[in-house]
Amino acid sequence: MTTPKSAARRAQNSTAFRVLARIGYVVLGILHILIGAIAISIAAGGGGGEADQSGAVEKIRDAPAGIVLLWAIVVGLVALAVWQIAEALIERDPDAKKKWAHRAKYIGTAVAYLAIAATALVAALGGRSQSSESSQSFSSQLMATPGGVVLLVLVGLIVVAVGIAFIVRGAKRAFEKHLDLPAGVARKGIVTFGVVGYVAKGIAVAVTGLLFVVAAFTHDPETAGGLDAGLRALAELPFGAVILWIVAAGLIVYGLFCFARARYARM
Repeated sequence: MTTPKSAARRAQNSTAFRVLARIGYVVLGILHILIGAIAISIAAGGGGGEADQSGAVEKIRDAPAGIVLLWAIVVGLVALAVWQIAEALIERDPDAKKKWAHRAKYIGTAVAYLAIAATALVAALGGRSQSSESSQSFSSQLMATPGGVVLLVLVGLIVVAVGIAFIVRGAKRAFEKHLDLPAGVARKGIVTFGVVGYVAKGIAVAVTGLLFVVAAFTHDPETAGGLDAGLRALAELPFGAVILWIVAAGLIVYGLFCFARARYARM
């Protein structure tokens, strides 16, 4: 009888499936580079569009052969999400508490990849997905429910925790154990890209979470606007343009790290 674990093992033993999952890392890198580029445009005083997955997807759709690339994003990220779910199912950590923590991480990552894939799918089919408007609508609906303010604070704190986890993962170079890196200068370069990229992404995600908390306390759902709003909030800080430039450059570096991850990830 086929069990979820046996199905997960068969999927991970498939060469074709591994190739598709690696493509997922490549398209993830492209998206982060585009988000970083849009954020740089914002820091320089230009419009540039939305500095998030929706904005990056729109840039891709408007490019030559953009629809083809959007479908590649959908397929690659769905494959990568399935890979993460398979990792959750066959996690062999002997520590039960750590096992469940790892499973939660894999499942959460899979959900994030599927959400981005859904955004790309909507764009590929001719629709538009405005993530900032979706975040504001979600915040507004949540605050209208009993205990909604508390729930929105909780959502914000969870997002902040995810951002902090990215920062810690980068600072501790925890990502290295999931890579089969080459020796020498190439290894040092990839690790440096990983550290910088994870920290930059963590800062952007954490600020996004803080905006949800602010939206809850001010009863202003328009404050919670997703990653784009988080990056724009950085620009409004003292020396904000410089800070946004650094974070945007870090997101581009994270995108380049994803390219290396596509080649050296243990699969």
